[in-house]
Amino acid sequence: MDAARPLRATNLDRNTVLAERVVLAERWGARLRGLLGRDGLAEGEALLIRPCTSIHSCFMRFVFDAVFLDAEGRVRHLVPRMKPWRFSRVVLDAAGVLELPAGVIEKTGTRLGDRVELAPAPAP
Repeated sequence: MDAARPLRATNLDRNTVLAERVVLAERWGARLRGLLGRDGLAEGEALLIRPCTSIHSCFMRFVFDAVFLDAEGRVRHLVPRMKPWRFSRVVLDAAGVLELPAGVIEKTGTRLGDRVELAPAPAP
């Protein structure tokens, strides 16, 4: 993953936190690797891949949620509980995708059109 201070992802329309610790994957290698080789995402953890308009879960070992965001942070596509060996559709207006633990989309009530803010996470 790219080394940087973690971000917090907040759904501004629902006033809910999607993730307390969002790690960025912006370099080619980090985007390609994504969550491969991991056993899962801890509660409150997420990976933001950008730029990104589609994802796959080949070789993945766990189910996860995917939230595709445009450049303004608007939700453009949702993939709840993406299983291993699946492919998302191509989301042409997506600037990136937020990969979250399975169930976060449902738990937070996140919907298409919601605005997600990515801001520096508070210091521990």
